[in-house]
Amino acid sequence: MTDKSRIRDAATVIVLRDAETRPSVLMGQRGSGAAFMPSRFVFPGGALDAGDAAVPLAATVAEPCASRLEEAAPAGIANALAACAIRELWEETGLVLGVPGRWPGAPPPDWAGFAATGHVPSAEGLTFVFRAITPPGRPRRFDARFFLVDAERIAGDPDDFSRASDELSHLQWIPLDEVRNFHLPFITEVVLAEVAAALPRLGPPDAVPFFRNTEEESLFLRLGGARPLDAVTRRG
Repeated sequence: MTDKSRIRDAATVIVLRDAETRPSVLMGQRGSGAAFMPSRFVFPGGALDAGDAAVPLAATVAEPCASRLEEAAPAGIANALAACAIRELWEETGLVLGVPGRWPGAPPPDWAGFAATGHVPSAEGLTFVFRAITPPGRPRRFDARFFLVDAERIAGDPDDFSRASDELSHLQWIPLDEVRNFHLPFITEVVLAEVAAALPRLGPPDAVPFFRNTEEESLFLRLGGARPLDAVTRRG
């Protein structure tokens, strides 16, 4: 298996604002030359780093999300994925999901900027709401877990993107009733439909949707004890 065809664990965070009035989500646009989803508007997110598993969390992933994250996945991956989501949000938007505190030791290089803000990452309020594996044949493949969190969990000004990297442009809060006017990946539209249907609730869904795409078949499953739903397609 080549590196490009390898499926990498990944995490994405949907930051939602004004859930009970006019809900909006934080999104940015990927560059036109990006290998994965060029020019699309996406949520902050990316691949799991080796150091994410060792990052100290002020609060770990709560149940039932922790157990659902480890269904059909390596044991102990739940908090690493939460840390990945928090790190990606920081890198791509400059926003902090954490609480004031000192790190117990030197942070990994990828976390140095976050630690310099005087915060320790916290998974409190992160809700696991969706999982999807990129279909075969794409230039990059990810086993992506989508987290939902209320913008009130952000430490600082949610409109201050001054510390963001240049990975995403046009960072903005997009009202859900306008989001389909933007160039979105198909899976993002599916996730947004699930989130919108549950609002104003931000807690864990009864079962987490899971698009599992393999070389043999594509299945739409539910994590959390429910029986698998009908297959979307079958290959081979």
